[in-house]
Amino acid sequence: MTGTLTCAAIQMRSGTGIADNRDTFEGLVREAAAMGAAYVQTPEMTGLIQKNRAALLEAIFAEEDDPIVATAASLASELGIWLHVGSTPIDRGDGKVANRAFLFGPGGRKLVSYDKIHMFDVDLDNGESWRESAIYEPGDRAITIDIEGARLGLAICYDVRFPDIFRRQALSGAEILTVPAAFTRQTGEAHWHILLRARAIENGAFVIAAAQGGPHADGRETYGHSLVIDPWGRILAEKDDDEPGVIVADLDIGAVIEARQKIPNLRNIRPFNLVDVS
Repeated sequence: MTGTLTCAAIQMRSGTGIADNRDTFEGLVREAAAMGAAYVQTPEMTGLIQKNRAALLEAIFAEEDDPIVATAASLASELGIWLHVGSTPIDRGDGKVANRAFLFGPGGRKLVSYDKIHMFDVDLDNGESWRESAIYEPGDRAITIDIEGARLGLAICYDVRFPDIFRRQALSGAEILTVPAAFTRQTGEAHWHILLRARAIENGAFVIAAAQGGPHADGRETYGHSLVIDPWGRILAEKDDDEPGVIVADLDIGAVIEARQKIPNLRNIRPFNLVDVS
């Protein structure tokens, strides 16, 4: 594709109340559309951030009843935009939760959903410990989809540390890679910009990453700094703090072709064998 796509990344500070988060989500999506965005992305866990398992299961809904899903469909239709809910927790009905992203088309129809593949099961040196796999059921399929003549790849947060997803999406033609996230402050300060710029550079693709930011009601703190990055690794737009808000950038999709011509690493891939000589 050649041409320009105006995109927005929404930064939020989602709390433990879905109704309040929905209202904030709606207001920021309307703001992004008023700024001219044709594609709008929200962060991971748009609808709810709640680390207590029992409270989470009590608060969430099945997909067909979820208020974030319903509101997103309505907004996409009313505003005539591509609306990408970076993720929201969905009750699977089997005691587990899906960390699920949704993409709605300008007519308000759900086009695709994506369940986060990689679970954040880590112990950080500041004492934080996370076991997403205790609550969430991982997905098993990567997704690409065409919007406005450009191909979009879907991922969520911790997926950014697994480059194969993005490489396979790029090899299938994806020009825009997405990483909506709720990065912890510690890991964000260390790795957020580096990882996202690396995914853009190594695939010659745009990267859009809407983020959660600031202290949340459940006790966690996220990094913020939502980003839009071009295929050469340059930052086109950044929400340079952890406050809620909107950033907008124009994506010249032709820049993907230029970057991949200058550094044709996607064409230069060769098979190889790993030999252990220890």
